[in-house]
Amino acid sequence: MSFPPHVLCVNPWIHDFAAFDFWLKPLGLLGIAATLRNAGIRISLADCLDRFHPKETQPVKTAWDGRGPFRKTPISLADALPPLESPLPRMPQTFSRYGIPPEWFKKDLERLDRPDLVLVTSLMTYWATGVAETISVIRSVFPDVPIVLGGKYATLYHDHATAHSGADLVVAGHGEPALEEIFRQFTGYDLHSDSLNPDDPPFPALDLYPRLSYAPILTARGCPFSCDYCATSFLEPGMVRRSPDRVFSEIIHWHHHHRVKNFAFYDDALLVNGPDHAYPLMEKIISADLDLFFHTPNALHIREITPRAAGLMFRSGFKTIRLGLETADFSTHRRHDIKVLADEFFTAVSALKTAGFDSRQIGAYLLCGLPGQDLDDVAASMAFVKKAGIQPVLAYYSPIPHTPMWKTAVSSARFDITPHPLLTNNSLFPCVRTREDLHRISRLKNQQVSDIV
Repeated sequence: MSFPPHVLCVNPWIHDFAAFDFWLKPLGLLGIAATLRNAGIRISLADCLDRFHPKETQPVKTAWDGRGPFRKTPISLADALPPLESPLPRMPQTFSRYGIPPEWFKKDLERLDRPDLVLVTSLMTYWATGVAETISVIRSVFPDVPIVLGGKYATLYHDHATAHSGADLVVAGHGEPALEEIFRQFTGYDLHSDSLNPDDPPFPALDLYPRLSYAPILTARGCPFSCDYCATSFLEPGMVRRSPDRVFSEIIHWHHHHRVKNFAFYDDALLVNGPDHAYPLMEKIISADLDLFFHTPNALHIREITPRAAGLMFRSGFKTIRLGLETADFSTHRRHDIKVLADEFFTAVSALKTAGFDSRQIGAYLLCGLPGQDLDDVAASMAFVKKAGIQPVLAYYSPIPHTPMWKTAVSSARFDITPHPLLTNNSLFPCVRTREDLHRISRLKNQQVSDIV
């Protein structure tokens, strides 16, 4: 192919028991779209999760911070799953498709010029059936167009995705290094490597959306910690940081050109090495005096929250603070690594409150549903956090392959979680072994909601 091809980028549906737009955008896919567009490739985007789809006639519920509910359609779990040898565990609630109706998606595809290549991303591993349904619809409209799948599910469950997604190629890891070969193999187009600059990538192609209620921001990839339950060290083996100047330019771009006020940091280690990284960024934001709002859904490392860091966050417009506490068991014999001590936690909370943050803005993530976990510890951790005057936020454990905890989860789960990623869904609490504990978790969930309300 001598002329630049047309590439369709697709963000698939979510299939789950519950889902909400907590600042959720396919940042990796949008980064690839922007890189290809800069290289002269024609790009189209179809996002099955777009809450502001042009066909939407109902008022779109959107909170002040940009978040909101997805459209929800109950679907048959049996129809979504391939046949399994073992019986399914008891399902906690209705299984649903989250996102636009299939007929809207199909019409969107039919209105497009035929693409030469389709790139599909994947986020949570247990949303695999949503990926498969999305690819099947694409295939029904463009039966002879090659489809390439990437993302977290494609990386962490590569063999499963290869066998069950319906894609022609499944790419593990970052997609950018594979782009040249993908284009050569499926389009015959020579995508010159000098047109792809990994050291200075363009801003993600968020402008492909008709409306933005928030923008995700990533200042660095990777995390210096290797938590037993987390796959970041597998997905991102090293730390790669962007310059504060470049990140600030991106924030200014989305604010000035697309009137975005809410920004969600996707970083796993935003404040690590703060004086050389996050602090200069926040100082630039403060100097610009733009009245922006920032959120930290991926949690902040508690040891990094000094009075200076807290003051900068407050003055630069941080509104949602999430702390990665995990547990209030600070004993040396605890089962998992200790990243923070009790006095460090109280020091961080004090610094945040002294800086001006309201207790309702600060939440501490607590892990729940771990293999062999004593729920008395979870209840005690919730009480500990409330005593500090902030909100406990339960984070329910989902087993993930390629993590140190995976084998333990497989051996301790109350049903076989290995046949399909959906069986690791945290709504199923796969590593909670008794009905009594499941009921108690339900009570803890209700207690958390009543505390926040």
